[in-house]
Amino acid sequence: MGVHDSRIEFVYLFDVRNGNPNGDPDAGNMPRIDPETGHGLVSDVCLKRKVRNFVGTVKEGQPGHEIYVREKAVLNHQHRRAYDEQGIRRETPGRMPKGEGEAAKVTRWMCDTFFDVRCFGAVMSTDYNCGQVRGPVQLTFAESLHPIVPQEVAVTRMAVTTEAEADKQAGDNRTMGRKYIVPYGLYRAHGFVSPHLARQTGFSDGDLELFFKALEGMFDLDRSATRGEMAARRLIVFRHRSPLGEAPAHKLFDLVKVTRRSDTPRDFAADFEVAVDTARCPPGVEIADLL
Repeated sequence: MGVHDSRIEFVYLFDVRNGNPNGDPDAGNMPRIDPETGHGLVSDVCLKRKVRNFVGTVKEGQPGHEIYVREKAVLNHQHRRAYDEQGIRRETPGRMPKGEGEAAKVTRWMCDTFFDVRCFGAVMSTDYNCGQVRGPVQLTFAESLHPIVPQEVAVTRMAVTTEAEADKQAGDNRTMGRKYIVPYGLYRAHGFVSPHLARQTGFSDGDLELFFKALEGMFDLDRSATRGEMAARRLIVFRHRSPLGEAPAHKLFDLVKVTRRSDTPRDFAADFEVAVDTARCPPGVEIADLL
């Protein structure tokens, strides 16, 4: 069964040790947290960014795998490329072309050219309007399976920025700073793949395989001192035999139980147990454990 023929959901578990998995710019870059439960949060946008970075690295320069939303990109420039490549003239800024089939051509070109457009979708309504695309792959916010306690850590740089700062410190040349870390957190996110939208955007079986490979390896290609040690732990995929599916997604997610063995977890293998209740899996749904 291909991605155009079967509905897919998945459970994704990843953890962080002594790092900040997703800083909140509205809170001084402190790790995102649910104020009611104390559980940590990682946004879907953060996870998609890492997928984009992975695909852009492993598929660099390969046709059909350009990244639309990338660092320092000017999106309207990409839209203009679609018009130029299809030989279409923009008539009115902000309006889709009115020629027969021209609007569909520029949108199709964007899907065929950019992996993240045909995967996650995009709103491309700028001066060079390329329409809107609903992506077949959607992710939820990831939430830690236990409360986290972010820690603020002081750091020292043995240098200053300007001569004035050096003179003020009489040559000591130290700069103090601070950073936030989560000592440990195990996070869970859910994902969905729509076969109907996959057909519309041209998202293929190869694209799905690449997406899952990104979830498995994206933290290894995105290391930084701020993020500490992050690792993908489990990727449990539910594949239905039909496009409409054989069971509601939430019932499938309930089959994956994560039990915490410690009140202060610090290690995935030692402090957590992950169980998949395959006996209660509805007929017509296949379960694959990719990690």
